[in-house]
Amino acid sequence: MPTPDDALRDQSAERFLRLVQQKRRGTLKVYLGLAAGVGKTYRLLQEARDLHQHGVDVLLGYVETHGRADTVAQLADVPLLARKQVFYKGHAVEEMDLDAIEKRRPQVVIVDELAHSNVPGLRNQKRWQDVEELVKNGISVITAVNVQHLESLHDQVLKITGTDVTERIPDQLLRQADEVVNVDLTVGELRARLQEGKIYDAAKVPTALANFFQPENLLQLRRLAVREVAQLLGRQVETDAGGALAVAPQRRNDDRLLACINTNNEAAKEIIRKTSRLADRFGAAAWYVLYVQTGRESADRIGLAPQRYLLNNLQLATELGAQILRVKDDDIVAAIRRVAQEKAATLLVCGITREKSLWQQLSRGGVTHDLLTAVAGDGSDVDVYLVTY
Repeated sequence: MPTPDDALRDQSAERFLRLVQQKRRGTLKVYLGLAAGVGKTYRLLQEARDLHQHGVDVLLGYVETHGRADTVAQLADVPLLARKQVFYKGHAVEEMDLDAIEKRRPQVVIVDELAHSNVPGLRNQKRWQDVEELVKNGISVITAVNVQHLESLHDQVLKITGTDVTERIPDQLLRQADEVVNVDLTVGELRARLQEGKIYDAAKVPTALANFFQPENLLQLRRLAVREVAQLLGRQVETDAGGALAVAPQRRNDDRLLACINTNNEAAKEIIRKTSRLADRFGAAAWYVLYVQTGRESADRIGLAPQRYLLNNLQLATELGAQILRVKDDDIVAAIRRVAQEKAATLLVCGITREKSLWQQLSRGGVTHDLLTAVAGDGSDVDVYLVTY
């Protein structure tokens, strides 16, 4: 006899099928979790089976069961694509076979481990780029990722958990998704699953409980995941399935954010990520990243490392959805004010170091001090947000 959960899954499968049929390009659905073990892969496979039962051509492109019995049991009935064997540094590595998926052209493909980095030598460096390619080529994708892998949350996750998450995806990918589902589990339930050996091998459990899976860490990650999905749902309310405006134009946010960076690598990354989150939270009309190159920072006067850091950070900003602005001017404050006026910026985002007291930095001369003084004195309707680094 069908259960209420079965009915809900049927509705989810039918809703996703309608999206697939409505669009010429592929449809993207993402299951977002707070950490490993909440049940993302299980949900992926459940939906795959539901779609298969509805007559949809579904292919399991890449699934990582981690040997969990309940998850392995869900592999039945749906076609599973063989993995591609790639030799790297003398070892055979298994990867998703992107070419085979595109040749097979299923209606829907299941792709687990969205944040995975591909072995060097494959067409794309990252699995999320594989997913983008599939969707662009008209193949719908259902995938899964944990919230700590979102690029703009990197600094927050590092502060919360002490873990430097190296595999990350651009937030823009979630914003472009047709549907994002939060796979939620209470902190107590998740830790219980870990202790029961349902997530990691028994030998790894004590270390996991004492580090990443501490209750406070999981609670904060859970809040991040819930907030992320809530913000995404809020944006979907503003647009209908075809992308047309569903709210009056005068009610849409006209905020324009201008992030100001230099060649300080860590400061630039924090400013860019924070501005991305602010733009997302405000529903900003646009956000920009401005680099003012002074004579002291010309290419022949700074080292290769700062130049490389700058290019990497500008690329990061692009991936997060910013428009890049580069100007040459020895008067940094004047350049920022000029660009802010040209772009009708409503919020300037700048950095301030933790190594000196706030009073020291704001009471003495310097770019931040001079910018605040100028903004306060010119009567402009611009706010300034300071990011500590």
